[in-house]
Amino acid sequence: MIDHFPLMIPGAGPAAREDVVAPYDGSRIATVDIGDTGAVEQALKNADALSADGSMWLPAWRRIEILEKTMDLMRDKASELAVEAAREGGKPLTDSKVEVTRAIDSIRICIETLRTEGGTEIPMDVNTASAGRMAFTHNIPIGVVVAVSAFNHPLNLIVHQVAPAVATGCPVIVKPAGDTPLSCFRFVSMLREAGLPEEWCQAALIPDNVATQLVTDSRVAFFSFIGSARVGWMLRSILSAGTRCALEHGGAAPVIVAEDADLRDALPLLAKGGLYHAGQVCVSVQRVFVHESIARTVADGLVEQAQAMRVGDPTHEDTEIGPLIRHAEVDRIEDWVGEAAKQGGQLLCGGKRLSASTYAATILFDPPSDAKVSTLEIFGPVICVYPYRELDDAIARANALPYAFQAAVFSNRLDIAMRVYSRINASAVMINDHTAFRVDWMPFAGLGQSGLGVGGIPYTMRDMQVEKMMVLRSQAW
Repeated sequence: MIDHFPLMIPGAGPAAREDVVAPYDGSRIATVDIGDTGAVEQALKNADALSADGSMWLPAWRRIEILEKTMDLMRDKASELAVEAAREGGKPLTDSKVEVTRAIDSIRICIETLRTEGGTEIPMDVNTASAGRMAFTHNIPIGVVVAVSAFNHPLNLIVHQVAPAVATGCPVIVKPAGDTPLSCFRFVSMLREAGLPEEWCQAALIPDNVATQLVTDSRVAFFSFIGSARVGWMLRSILSAGTRCALEHGGAAPVIVAEDADLRDALPLLAKGGLYHAGQVCVSVQRVFVHESIARTVADGLVEQAQAMRVGDPTHEDTEIGPLIRHAEVDRIEDWVGEAAKQGGQLLCGGKRLSASTYAATILFDPPSDAKVSTLEIFGPVICVYPYRELDDAIARANALPYAFQAAVFSNRLDIAMRVYSRINASAVMINDHTAFRVDWMPFAGLGQSGLGVGGIPYTMRDMQVEKMMVLRSQAW
């Protein structure tokens, strides 16, 4: 008997029911209710009623209590959450276990941030105009939050969007990715089990045109989007006046490997950063620029790493690379790699589908600079290696695309590391580490076409609050 997940909008009924299937083998793993325009209107009414009535707001101590209980529930069900995330999203079980641990820690960061960050005093009585006055700010919830999420981290991404809203006291409506809704519904159920009233966090799968109705409604105060740049920037362009937003897209993460790099250290990191979760990570290692004296050595070393990685069922403990989320993605990657090889790139390993849902770990050497694998986000298990002669040329090639996110440089020379850090287009530069490194309290931001705003739990919480100022005037002051 497979699980069924009902619509999580109090007062609304389902319009349809759909199957959720495992990307690896297409097996049916659950059914979910689908919402329509009526469900969206009910969700907005529920959330807006809470936001508009300050007497219904949850005090901070109560929000902390709910989040702490949610952490306990997640710890008790950690194994089940990891298996479910692996089945629905295709991320190998080993990495899905890490995702669950991160998700739990992300809630802890919400609690810590709520306890340690607050308003500020604004200097007064410093000139005649401000004499006899005292001013300070207090953080209040921004209002109704709508979150639209992506498939590739089906639990932790939802936690990053929903838990800060709960922590800051914002009613939140969340639309998970259609391919991976189950982790979202489990998390929302746990919040409710922990004591969060249902109207404070509502979740539903809805068609794209209905989702546009939800996102652009004037009652939405803050819109959080994780997904494709095409969709994210389009939605931003039609948001209601006054709606704030944060967009998190992807890129084609660059790495520069200098001639003095420690390759024994670098190669496993580069392979993991590029091939983990079949490359379906917004900051995956994609374009590796290597000094010409060691470029082929690095490429051959990555081949050795790639060929040793096991591709298969993501629920198996020994699987290191799982499936692509949809069969069409396998087709796309096969086309892009084939195009690069025909245009002169050297296919050193991989370059073929292993099944309808899996693609072999692939290393390309010096594909053309205008090939799709060099100019667009691959979002697949493919790493491209390019030789360079001069460091500034490598930096210029790394900066040639209209998006930027995280970057990396491998070198034991401080001057090289500092030059790359100061000149490469990126919001974060890893020194002797891969581009996919992240902890959940650090800032995480796409630049250019890669996003808008700053993610990371404390930063998201700031976005979901307003600093409201009070100015006190007293003749006794």
